[in-house]
Amino acid sequence: MTTDEKITQLEEYIVAYQGAHYRLAYSYVKNQQNALDIVQDAIVKALRSIHRLEEIAYLHTWFYRILMNTAIDYLRRHKRMIPSDDALFAREQSTPANPDLHMDLWEALNQLSVEQKTIIILRFFEDMKLQDIAKVLDLNVNTVKARLYATLKKLRIQMEEYHE
Repeated sequence: MTTDEKITQLEEYIVAYQGAHYRLAYSYVKNQQNALDIVQDAIVKALRSIHRLEEIAYLHTWFYRILMNTAIDYLRRHKRMIPSDDALFAREQSTPANPDLHMDLWEALNQLSVEQKTIIILRFFEDMKLQDIAKVLDLNVNTVKARLYATLKKLRIQMEEYHE
């Protein structure tokens, strides 16, 4: 496949999954403008390194890895407190039946390490398969499973503490 064909595939992919890319970036920085900047930076990085993508079948995991690394790099560069749009996001996403539960979940997620949070977001918010998460994180599938279950256990404990 030529570089031009890869670029075309990348452009189509970015347009098709722009919402998912934004949500992933937002999950790291909790700020709309910063999330948009991260997605834009990731797209530029992907376009600059498209020649390194050997198999177009791996485009999804390849781009997610670039996006995650861009978000993590952003967090490292901006160690200060990042302004948060969480309250607005929680209000928009909460169900009327139990709006507090959604907020508690986001608070619990924010207590996790970057890797734990990433695994949860990719699995449950982005609906990725464990094999794809393993590729994105460059981990063994069994390692991803073990970390996922350990993180779920930790989340369960945190949620129980919130409701005591």
